[in-house]
Amino acid sequence: MDNASGQHMVNIRYITVTAMLSAVAFILMFLDFSVPIMPAFIKMDISELPALIGAFSMGPVCGVIVCLVKNLLHLLITTTGGVGELSNFILGAIFVFPAGWIYKRKKTKKRALLGSLCGAVLMAAASVVTNYFIVYPFYTMLMPMDEIIGMYQAIFPPVNGLLDCLIVFNMPFTFFKGILSAAVTFLLYKHISPVLKGWS
Repeated sequence: MDNASGQHMVNIRYITVTAMLSAVAFILMFLDFSVPIMPAFIKMDISELPALIGAFSMGPVCGVIVCLVKNLLHLLITTTGGVGELSNFILGAIFVFPAGWIYKRKKTKKRALLGSLCGAVLMAAASVVTNYFIVYPFYTMLMPMDEIIGMYQAIFPPVNGLLDCLIVFNMPFTFFKGILSAAVTFLLYKHISPVLKGWS
């Protein structure tokens, strides 16, 4: 097989794997569930899982593309006017790109763990910014801010103001979400990576 043919096969595999992972991520967005220690309107899902797998197997850009495609697909049925999808994409990309980039430089389990941890920390910190400036301003069009904060205070009364709520609740929640996706990835990756990368 000449170089051109080999490159063509690599490109086809890259596109195919990215499309497949994007479809799985899109489906996982619907498999969300409430968490007792969070207000009812905040849901847990692991739709970043396929993006993280893509970032490890095909490179960090693949992970970002998966985050983008799943949210573009979700726009077709959104009820948030694209606000939720924009925030989800930003946070997902912030999570998977550093993880994939760190792992790509040296492909070891320790680097994958370090990358996932760094990505989760960055995503958790960024969630405060995206929620404060993007998501919750939209929510206030549907529900008064006092009612939103009241839902947090019903769980933990000392919180006072939106920023408090985001730091006390959303930031650790988002970190845990990233760690959960990373944990499942570690369980699955060894078994599915030969299929994603193609047999040598």
